[in-house]
Amino acid sequence: MSPLTTPDGRYLVVRGRLWRTSDPSLPSAERERLTRELMAARRDKGAAMRAGDDAAREDARSRVDAAKRALGERGPVWWDDGAPDLNRHLARTTDYADWFAEVDPDRS
Repeated sequence: MSPLTTPDGRYLVVRGRLWRTSDPSLPSAERERLTRELMAARRDKGAAMRAGDDAAREDARSRVDAAKRALGERGPVWWDDGAPDLNRHLARTTDYADWFAEVDPDRS
């Protein structure tokens, strides 16, 4: 099943919370490259945490952040209509509340 995405495509909804999506204007090859970098950095962070290597963990965290910013999931928003960034907000407490109540009435 594909993730629930807001009608404007700006957010995924996970357990009722909004998470900013990648910038749709990114070329697919660039998005794929950045996603591979993100996944590698996440794997490296997990390995560093299991090994108790704080320096490697911080390096991996920095790489995760850089990839997410390049994808548009963090940092300045990728849309230009002045709408606020609602990343991490509960869908039911935002302008998406009515839409969310319709598409997922058990979670509203």
